[in-house]
Amino acid sequence: MSEREKNGEFKSFTDFCERMSGESVNKKCIESLIKAGAFDEFEQTRSTLLASFEGILDTINDTSRKTMQGQVTMFDLGKAEDEKIENMKYNFTTLKEFDEKELLSMEKEMLGIYISGHPLEKLKEKIQQVATINTLQMMQMNEANNLNDDGKQVKYVGIINSIKKKYTKRNTLMAFMTVEDLYGSTEIIVFDSCYSKSQNILIEDNIVLIDGRLSIREDEPVKIVANTITEFNGKKGDRPLFCQTTKMDKPKTLTINITNISEIQKDKLRGAIKFFSGDRNNIAVQVNDNGTLKPCGTIYFNEQILKAFEEIVGQENIEVK
Repeated sequence: MSEREKNGEFKSFTDFCERMSGESVNKKCIESLIKAGAFDEFEQTRSTLLASFEGILDTINDTSRKTMQGQVTMFDLGKAEDEKIENMKYNFTTLKEFDEKELLSMEKEMLGIYISGHPLEKLKEKIQQVATINTLQMMQMNEANNLNDDGKQVKYVGIINSIKKKYTKRNTLMAFMTVEDLYGSTEIIVFDSCYSKSQNILIEDNIVLIDGRLSIREDEPVKIVANTITEFNGKKGDRPLFCQTTKMDKPKTLTINITNISEIQKDKLRGAIKFFSGDRNNIAVQVNDNGTLKPCGTIYFNEQILKAFEEIVGQENIEVK
């Protein structure tokens, strides 16, 4: 802000990098600014900037170093041809922009909130047709402190923000989820009977329909205890998905090619592998990183879980043998 107020607005991403060189704005900071959308007003896409910024910063640092040593660089030549030299200076790896879901996910990761939109905005009308309660109404219940609605059957649609799994006394898994709609977030309690039926869709950033009952206690936020959880896409016929054994030919290895996927996809992939690892593991997982195969443990696997991995990295990057 100080630099902008002193010397005028930044004209481009490279102008920002040049002017902030030597300041306390390191690569990690610039990467975070890109993900948050701080450079969206300039012509490059976020995907292009994420693929290019490190090389650009290295070029600037190298040029500064040579200048301090008294060496003449190509940047000192032909100053009348600024635009031509600008193109020679920096190499952008031009990529197609991330889809809206990934862009919003980056904003949420960096800032804790969505900036350029909300994943549920396009589904707002369809959600209103299905849901019988939203977070705003639940906050109003908190303020009213009315216990009469305890146990009331409700339907709630939101996007999964976080999942915490816990073993019960019977050594079965249950979960506590934070799920967000257009008005805020709430806690969903998923007991073992519901968890065992829907565990394959309980993944962060999934949009789900929760059919359950209200849990209202004095001096506690209103929660929902889930009976069934459905993957929600706004289409008719959404119904609970069950984690069943399929008729797949007992594959031994799931190979995932990560050579050309984004860092966001890699983070989601790591989360999915960890999530689907449990007591019933039936397949080994390995990643192909530019021709090098690296083992990644084992997971429980069926056709629906295969679909979840395909949605993260693309069907073309999955091989099951």
